[in-house]
Amino acid sequence: MKMLPGVLSMIAGSSDVISFLGLSGLFTAHITGNLIIIAAHLVSGTRVNLAHLLSVPVFIVVLGLSRLLVAGLELAGLASLRPLLLLQLLLIAGYLGFSVSAGPGAGHDSAITTLAGMFGVSAMAVQSVLVAVSLKGSPSTTVMTTNITRFVMDVGEVLFSSNSNQVAEARRRARHTFPVIIGFGAGAGLGAGCFVAAGLWSVMLPTTLALLALAMAVTDHA
Repeated sequence: MKMLPGVLSMIAGSSDVISFLGLSGLFTAHITGNLIIIAAHLVSGTRVNLAHLLSVPVFIVVLGLSRLLVAGLELAGLASLRPLLLLQLLLIAGYLGFSVSAGPGAGHDSAITTLAGMFGVSAMAVQSVLVAVSLKGSPSTTVMTTNITRFVMDVGEVLFSSNSNQVAEARRRARHTFPVIIGFGAGAGLGAGCFVAAGLWSVMLPTTLALLALAMAVTDHA
């Protein structure tokens, strides 16, 4: 399971760059980026895409529903990781299906492209919950700003601190954070390359990675 956060970060990185390139600048994982885009359009007096407007409330609602699902699983005495990974896979499959159905001729604000984007946003909301609840202690796999800051601070701690306990803790955190940062960057690069080659069919990449993540969890708990 040590590799799972890295795979999840690849899912987020690839999903984010593909939606940004193919769905008119929509971020599926970096939801605060959508807030910036909305604010910029409002201030400049230009039209805001429906997908951007919906992304924030949809993300919040799916976060809440996912946490409710976790509570139900806990009451039933069931672990939440595999059900959440399965739910994420289904949502990303919906993201793929609607993206492919839209085709290159669909307008960026059409109903089908908006649905595609909301399935992607929902999948990333589920991933955010499963990392926080089912992979306790793991760094965020969807937003890298805090991870990069933490990693650089920990490297500084290792290099310059004279406190052996602090150095050991910083080294431990850095070992957990570095694969997630690399995974997100690799996912973004692969996603961009796949989009150039295949358009919105490139959502096959995060879909395949989501299937891999579920398989890893099933195998680990078998």
